[in-house]
Amino acid sequence: MFGQVVLAFAAVVLGCVYKAIKPPPPKVCGSPGGPPVSSRRIKLSDGRHLSYREAGVSKDEAKHKIIVVHGFAGSKDQILPVSRELVAELKLYLLFYDRAGYGESDPYPERSVKSEAYDIQELADALQLGSKLAGVSLVVPFVNFWWPGFPDYVSGKSFRMLPVQDQWTFRVARYAPWLFYWWMTQRWFPSLSLLSSEPSSVFSQQDLEIMKNMPQASQAAKAKIRQQGDYESLHRDIMVGFGRWEFDVLDLKDPFPGNEGSVHLWQGYEDKIIPFPMNRFLSKNLQWIKYHEVPDGGHMFIFEQSMCDCILRELLF
Repeated sequence: MFGQVVLAFAAVVLGCVYKAIKPPPPKVCGSPGGPPVSSRRIKLSDGRHLSYREAGVSKDEAKHKIIVVHGFAGSKDQILPVSRELVAELKLYLLFYDRAGYGESDPYPERSVKSEAYDIQELADALQLGSKLAGVSLVVPFVNFWWPGFPDYVSGKSFRMLPVQDQWTFRVARYAPWLFYWWMTQRWFPSLSLLSSEPSSVFSQQDLEIMKNMPQASQAAKAKIRQQGDYESLHRDIMVGFGRWEFDVLDLKDPFPGNEGSVHLWQGYEDKIIPFPMNRFLSKNLQWIKYHEVPDGGHMFIFEQSMCDCILRELLF
């Protein structure tokens, strides 16, 4: 009898553990019981859908066509504060889209760094934007603290600049991704500071000022970003970013060896989310990258109109 009780108790415990670590299935847009589809979407070669939004001048009128890739917890509905004067002067067509699992774009369990790039390529082809890439602007781009080739005085120093709770969150994403859903939903230990209710611990003073003046999205708009589930949007972003990449970033070659285009990297010195040493080191080793370090910039400086216009002008001239 005692053995049966022990087995039953163990089964209950294992069941609870399994339930705690297993993420729920995504609520796919357009599926039974899932959110409705209200945006224009394209169908990718693997059957998934990407939702998108167009802004600026029409494609036929455009002199420059720019695909805007949103970051963590963003969406195609984010407002990029490029001035109307610049749009008219340069005849800019802007294409925003939801990355896999965000907004109304289908989740992708096999998501990787490469698949993100392929999604952009298919989106551009589907909307007939042309096959020639003229330039890239990386604004406070994501960094992986486990990239090979980065010495500890760069990657280790950068990692230690983060809040301790973020260091543990990224370690779990890196070394125990099977446990990551539990880590992000448990209440025993603090997880990601970016999702906390204390923005001052994550954002610089300039960030807070910029955010204060940004148009405030409604609660419904915020909820729409993660409506298919946090696991397929936010959690998978982190697991992919801090997992093992399919290539070594220090081995990347100049995509414009004939100077027919340029790659720009913009980094805020005061950025508390993406520490500056990583991107500074990257640009010194890949000297074809045009590095712009904003002395008083935090993480959100692209949402200040004059900086947004400056970033676009540098890209297009």
